[in-house]
Formats: sequence, C-alpha cells, structure tokens
Amino acid sequence: MAGDADELRALLASRHGLIFAHSRGETRLLETIGAAAAAAHVPVWTWSAASGLRAAGQPQAQMNTDQPKLAVSFIRDLNRPMVAVFLDAAPILEDPVTMRILKEIATNAVTNQTVILTGVPGPVPDELSGTAVTWHLRPPSREEVQEHVERVVAGLGRSVKVSDPDIPRLVDAVLGLSKAEAERLIVREAVNDGELSSDDAHRIHRAKAEILSDDSPLDLMDANATLDDVGGLDHLKKWLKIRGRGFEKEAADYGLEAPKGVLLVGVPGCGKSLVARALAGSWGMALAALDTGRMHGSYVGESEKRIQRALDAAEVMAPVVLWIDEIEKAFGGGGDSDSGASSRVMSVLLRWLQERPDGVFIVATSNDVTKLPPEMTRRGRFDEVFFVDLPNTKERLSIMAHHLRQKNRDPRNFDARELALATEGFSGAEIESALTAAMYLAFAEDEPLTTERLVAEMADTVPLSRMRPQDVSELRQWGKSHARPASPVD
Repeated sequence: MAGDADELRALLASRHGLIFAHSRGETRLLETIGAAAAAAHVPVWTWSAASGLRAAGQPQAQMNTDQPKLAVSFIRDLNRPMVAVFLDAAPILEDPVTMRILKEIATNAVTNQTVILTGVPGPVPDELSGTAVTWHLRPPSREEVQEHVERVVAGLGRSVKVSDPDIPRLVDAVLGLSKAEAERLIVREAVNDGELSSDDAHRIHRAKAEILSDDSPLDLMDANATLDDVGGLDHLKKWLKIRGRGFEKEAADYGLEAPKGVLLVGVPGCGKSLVARALAGSWGMALAALDTGRMHGSYVGESEKRIQRALDAAEVMAPVVLWIDEIEKAFGGGGDSDSGASSRVMSVLLRWLQERPDGVFIVATSNDVTKLPPEMTRRGRFDEVFFVDLPNTKERLSIMAHHLRQKNRDPRNFDARELALATEGFSGAEIESALTAAMYLAFAEDEPLTTERLVAEMADTVPLSRMRPQDVSELRQWGKSHARPASPVD
C-alpha cells in the first residue's frame, strides 16, 4: 500500500483538484487516501449519501451537507487545504450545477483542495475532461494477501482443516480481489465442508474469475471439453500438449518462459473455437472470452479503458485461457470511420501482447486474416500461427464418428468410405449439421438412420468451399505460405 500512497501523495502535491479513484475495496482505498493525505499534511473529509460530509475524527457530520450540491458548495466556500472523498459518487455527476462547482474547485489550485470521487464507472465525463485525473489503486501485493489469508485461516479455528501446502494455493486463488472479497470466498468454502484443500482453492479461483468478469467485457465460460474431443488437428494438438508443460515449475527451472498464446487462422467451421474451450479443459484453467460487442463505448477513450480493464482482469484470473474469437472483427479495421477508436484499442492490445505476464494464454481465432494488420501476426505477438484447413479424409471420419457416438450411434454400423467421399470439402460444422438434418428426417419418417440417408443429405448440402470457392482458395493459399498446418496433409 505504501507505493500507492506515495503515488497519490504526488498527485495531491501536484495540485490535482479532482481525482476519479478506482478500487475493488473501499476500506483499503480510504486507508491509502488517509496515508497520502497525512504525508501531504492535509485533513481528510468524507462524504456519503447516508451521513453527509464529515471531517476525519469528528463524530458528527457537517449540517446540511447530505445533498451532493450542498456538500461540494461547502467545500468550495470553506476555501482551505483538504482532501474531500465522495463515496459512491456517480449521482453527483448527474447534476450540471454540482459538476460546475467541482470544476471550480479543481481549477482553483491555490487553495490546495482536492476532491476524490469513488464508485464512478466509465470514463471522466466530457465536461470534466482536462480537469480531472483518473487514479487506480493497485490490488494488494502477494505479501499483503498472504498475511491476510493466514489471518483469515487462523480466525476459523481448529474446526477447519487446512495444511500448510494449501495456503499458497489459497493465496494464488484470491490474488487480485479486495481483502473483503477474498475473506468471503475463503470462509464460504471452509463452511461448506470444514476444510480448505486444493479443491477448495480451485473453486475459489473459479469464483474469483466470475467476480472479475462482471467488471469487464469478459465472459467466463465452461471449459466442458478436452483436446481429446477435437477431431483431427493432430499437429496443433501435439504442439499444445508440449507447450502446456511450459506452465510447470520445472519448466521455469529449466530456463523456459511460460507460453503466451496461439493465433488460429482458417476456414470457418473447422474447429478453431472448439480448440479454445478444449484447451482450457485439458489444462485445467479458467476460460474467459472477450466479448467484443461490450468492448467498444460511445465516448472518446471509453473503448481503450474497457479493453484495458478486460486485460487487467485476465491477468488476475491467471492461470487462464483468454479466447478472442474472430479477432479481425474487433481489431482489424475502423480507421477514420470510428474516430480512430479501433486503432487505439489495437495499440492497447499490441502493447499488452508484447508485455503480458505469465499465466495468461491467448487463443485468438480469425476467419479472414487479410483484415488483420501485419503487426498482429508478426513473431512475438503469439508463440505460433496455425492454419486450420478443411478436414482431410481421416479427420472427416473422426469427426463423423465422434458426432455419431454423441448421438448414441455406433460408427461401425455405417460405411466409412461412402461418408468420406460424400463429405469431401465439408467443414466439421457442416458435417455435424448434415448429420443432424438426416436424423431429423429419419425421425420424422420413423425410419432408422442409415449410410444412404446420410449420403443423400450430404448431397443436398452445399458447403462453403463450393459456395465461395475463391475466398476459401485464397485463404488456403495464405495458410500454406504464412502459417504452420494444424493437420497432416491428406
């Protein structure tokens, strides 16, 4: 906390009159503000809608300051050095008169007054742009978290079973949360079964990911598959299994850096998205998907803040697989048509890709790599770029057999050679769709599912490779010269 207090003290000494403060824990935020104000030799006043404006150490609030406009007017008229903290201050910004008074306080730097607003989501309003500064209180350090976890565990008493090796796992599980959030999750798991084990730490980590995803354009998803559920893509799966060992402690001792991520380019419907879900399941990691629809905002600077918030959340979720689906739609264009927002968001992502910490593995997928800027695909952004082509003969049979088994059918009851010929040029998604359509027809006619019925349905299906042959051909040509093949050549 000392480093954060020093940083805030520097802002106070620099006569910043209006600060938007962001933190996950209110108690720790107030402690940091108090330490910074004491170092700057200015008193702290605190306002809340419940009690009004009150000076630190005073039992009573100042009269007639329960309304935000009255409180900020009192501060302006008092005209003396102070730090005034407004808790849950979002309603303050709804009144233009109050906003004007805040601006007057912020620009009257000679008085050495600073107003700190907390609990305000989103960017600084345009009316205060250039007047206010945003400040983030960093999450507690690992040492602080360890001390806190040990205190919480000790407070549970001997009725809760916990071994020393499980303490570091609990610390890892709650890193990035406020102390109050961490304590609630630990106590909840302890009460559930009377112990705190590695399984409890895994559940706490999952709960942490859910909490963090609520504050950013990330969706926590179920990793309900493994790489064994992915048909074909043998080269890619082998590479992933080898890279997965890079997260082991022995890998670091050996001199290896943790793997960073992979870019999967290829024909739509060929399993790129399935790989992201399957990888998280195989590695036992959380899976967070970046929702690009929630990433862009209508205000200048809002999109950059949202993507940064998502990336910050991914860091504290670690270990995590971060899935960016169809990355070209989110970061591949924009230009002047969106006032440069896409370019600025791209800059944030590229910088993070270059510097991101260990524990976050990105799986980015693209159906049209030509829309991505060249700097996105160059070495260093991802560990490798793979091209996911249409499935070869062996892979099509593997995909068909997998879906037949999922639908309680024995693949041995069907003619593999006929199905392989009938699905030439099909993607995995198109094979599954044709199988489902054939089953519906068979069910409607009260007939068994046969090879003949499957072949007939596939003959009526026009795959993308025949619907848009030039696009698919150009994409495959790019893959041959710019990426590693995800599958053996047929």
